[in-house]
Amino acid sequence: MKTTVYGLFLYLAAFLAVTLAGNPADADELVHFESAPVKLSAFRISKAREQGEILFQPPGTPLLGYLSRPQGDGPFPAVVLLHGCEGMRLSVKDLWPQRLVRWGYAVLVVDSFTTRTIRDTCQSPLPDRVFDAYGALNFLSKQSFVDIGRVALMGFSAGGTVTLEGTKIEGNEQLMDHKFKAAVAYYPVCATSEGDATVPILILTGDRDNWSPAEPCRKRLARLSDNGPPIELNIYKGTYHDFDAPEFKVGRRVLGHIEKYNPDAAEKSIRSVRIFLRKYLSN
Repeated sequence: MKTTVYGLFLYLAAFLAVTLAGNPADADELVHFESAPVKLSAFRISKAREQGEILFQPPGTPLLGYLSRPQGDGPFPAVVLLHGCEGMRLSVKDLWPQRLVRWGYAVLVVDSFTTRTIRDTCQSPLPDRVFDAYGALNFLSKQSFVDIGRVALMGFSAGGTVTLEGTKIEGNEQLMDHKFKAAVAYYPVCATSEGDATVPILILTGDRDNWSPAEPCRKRLARLSDNGPPIELNIYKGTYHDFDAPEFKVGRRVLGHIEKYNPDAAEKSIRSVRIFLRKYLSN
């Protein structure tokens, strides 16, 4: 009995020592951070000075996230993940982080809904999510095990649309302290009016996806200049929305749109993502 109690005492002492020493984040750690504050433009600041106006920097929105990392001290390249309009799902919160950690990346999954008490944004988009992505990047910049110069942004559905919005030329990216190195967008809504991006982008979508159709993505690529970062578009035949998500093996219809897992397209896309991240996040 004395041995058991003594052993328990040593375990608790070691646990407290590690905790108080600020041990690096373990896998799937719930973390708290803020969205990037909306910075005031130089023109707005100059105008305020002319008019004697006092400006206040608006704070960021408190957010939650799920942080995972490989074993070791790093510094590791990292990926910020953005969920779709329905919020967290198994493949975004668990499967993709596990996969990315196996590949050697730290991962921060951004929860844009909980602190805002939002259930979904499938019919009313949330424009602030670009700032959520950069708030996550700011948070990672403070982690010693992350190489902040090698971080990719990766989003799914509405999160994929945010990924494109957050990496477009003359977007909010130019106001941010830290920048992403690359971006991956699964079945996003592409804007045909946009052209060049600020980073290399990989877009993955299905030819039967009527929620995020591929044609506007093709038209965007047709507008690219010869000087911008490359944008790669992979379109998978016979494939619907959410094709990488095994939780939709049976398939379902949401707001008139089909969501269905396609194992062949999923596997091909996963290989493409791994090659893409290795290419642009390598040393």
